Amino acid sequence: MGGRSAIGYTALMSALSIIAAVTLSALAMTLIVGVRYLVTSAGFALATKLRHPGLYTGLDPQIRREIWWSLVSAAIYGIPAGVLAWGWERHGWTRVYRDVHDYPLWYLPVSVLAYLFLHDTWFYWTHRWMHRPEPFKLAHAVHHASRPPTAWAAMAFHPIEALTGAVVIPLLVLAIPIHVAALGLVLTIMTVMGVTNHMGWEVFPRFMWRGIVGRWLITASHHQRHHERYGCNYGLYFRFWDRLCGTDDGVGDFARAHARARARSDAGGSGIAADRGGAGRVA
Repeated sequence: MGGRSAIGYTALMSALSIIAAVTLSALAMTLIVGVRYLVTSAGFALATKLRHPGLYTGLDPQIRREIWWSLVSAAIYGIPAGVLAWGWERHGWTRVYRDVHDYPLWYLPVSVLAYLFLHDTWFYWTHRWMHRPEPFKLAHAVHHASRPPTAWAAMAFHPIEALTGAVVIPLLVLAIPIHVAALGLVLTIMTVMGVTNHMGWEVFPRFMWRGIVGRWLITASHHQRHHERYGCNYGLYFRFWDRLCGTDDGVGDFARAHARARARSDAGGSGIAADRGGAGRVA
């Protein structure tokens, strides 16, 4: 009996050790995602203040709401990422590799493009589904409550919507090989594009949103039109699916949003903070 008790105790302690390690990994990844969001959004919010003073005047309550929902989303993104990070480190669960020579060097850029395209595909179709009446009212309306969106709105999602986004990269790393540095690049692009697409002005050079290159890449000018008109421009990185499916409504400009910001500033920040004209519209 003593031997069985010892075995049972050892198994219990082993299970508790695994649970503790996985929990710590999930908490660490949540912290990383949250800090990454705060630093990136704060950086671009500061750039906005320097480049377009007064653009976010009167939006403080909205920005606080955006930060709250984004930090909730950080936990939803961080927990599965932390579990997989632990499984990769301890048991090799994922297809992430460290040795750059495990695959041909040409595979590095190919893997990055593959991840971005597949992520964009998932985002387009789930985002478009989120604009159906019921999913919109249930979840996606939280994101569109940011009118106009700011640099803090990139992860301002209802938990249901955050879950649809949180599963993408974990599924991809389980299926498609990628070098750890290439994965870091994908995550960096995801973060930067998510923030810059919402901050209310173009930080990228003109060729990235006008001309030949701009016909296929999404920047703030393209995504701003989505927040204004709702039933168009659903993509994240590329305009491929929008163009293929007839939902591309081109790029807009920020003249009206900037004029509203000036009106709020002239009113001492006490004016209506957002344009409610698009509220409730779904595709």
